[in-house]
Amino acid sequence: MNSSHLEKIRPEDIAVAFGLTDVRLGERPVVRRHLADLRGCFADEAAFEAALAADNPLLYEVCAVEPADGDGQLHYGLGVLYPGKVGDEYSLTKGHLHSHRPAAEVYIGLAGEGAMLLEDETTGTSRLVPLGKGQIVYVPGHTAHRTVNTGSAPLVYIGVYPANAGHDYASIAERNFRKVILERDGEPVLLDRPTR
Repeated sequence: MNSSHLEKIRPEDIAVAFGLTDVRLGERPVVRRHLADLRGCFADEAAFEAALAADNPLLYEVCAVEPADGDGQLHYGLGVLYPGKVGDEYSLTKGHLHSHRPAAEVYIGLAGEGAMLLEDETTGTSRLVPLGKGQIVYVPGHTAHRTVNTGSAPLVYIGVYPANAGHDYASIAERNFRKVILERDGEPVLLDRPTR
């Protein structure tokens, strides 16, 4: 007799406890990214080097639950992006496209204040979309996305994506996003990335 889809998934992947003060999803490993891990992401390279010379702070942590692969299955991750700036640019994640380009994703804000930088891969069209407590952001397929903390407290969020989505960080590392989010008069503003 074949086992059911439900029986194929470990019980600890069916119900997972989480909190808003740490990035734990059960006993799963936590990926931590420090400032040095984001070389090339920030627009102001001199400000990046000065910040790195002073310290190598933890910028964000992510923990994922990947219960099952296959058509129609979902994965999700809990992320915490800490506040701060490099020059006038807010603390941010590396950002990525999905390896399976048609895959969409949903981000759910649990705490803090921030935004998502969305960039259409084919047209380069960009949008700055608020992401904070009580906000949901839909990221269409073929869209690069980066999370940005525009507040003074940790930004905590969950991302839900198809099991076959995959993460393509290399494309972003190669060309980066066309836009940056800088603080201007105390507010986040979407601007063109300075050319070198």
